[in-house]
Order: sequence, then structure tokens, then C-alpha cells
Amino acid sequence: MASQPNRPIPQHFVPPTARELRAQAVQRLQAGLFGLAAIVLLVGLANIINDRARQSESAAPAATAPAKTEDRGDPLADIGVVPAAAPEASASPSAAPKN
Repeated sequence: MASQPNRPIPQHFVPPTARELRAQAVQRLQAGLFGLAAIVLLVGLANIINDRARQSESAAPAATAPAKTEDRGDPLADIGVVPAAAPEASASPSAAPKN
């Protein structure tokens, strides 16, 4: 057998240099900080929306309150969802259905 000269074995994995490791660390740090900033902004936006909803909710009943303070009885009948009950039928005891 013929002796072969010492050749370096080809290496498929080249370990990263210190500069590449530092660049990867900086990139990870930037991505993490960007993610935290995005979360803080989303929470702040949700808080603003929630506060505005509470303000409009508390202001809406005062603006839409009817001028009359009279109790009208059945609110569903007032808006026309159900027919109004006849006051004569409920006042007379003979009109009550018997079971």
C-alpha cells in the first residue's frame, strides 16, 4: 500500500467565531425587546379602548334618559315587541282564566 500524505479531513460544521456569536446575541436581544415593546403597546391600546368604553357607557344613560319619570308598566309593550295587556281584563276577577 502506498502511503498517503496527511490531508486535513474536510469539516462540514464550522464553529462560529466570536464576532458571529456576538451578532447572534444582539439579534436575539433586539427581537426580544421588540416583542416586549409590542406587548406593552397592545396592552396600552386595550386599556385605552376599555376606558373609552366605560366612559361612553356611563355617559349614554344620562343622554338617552326619557324626560318623563313616569313608570309606564311594561317596557316590551312600549316598544311594540309584545301586545299591551288590556287593563280592563286584568282588573276584573271574572276575566281571569280558570284552570
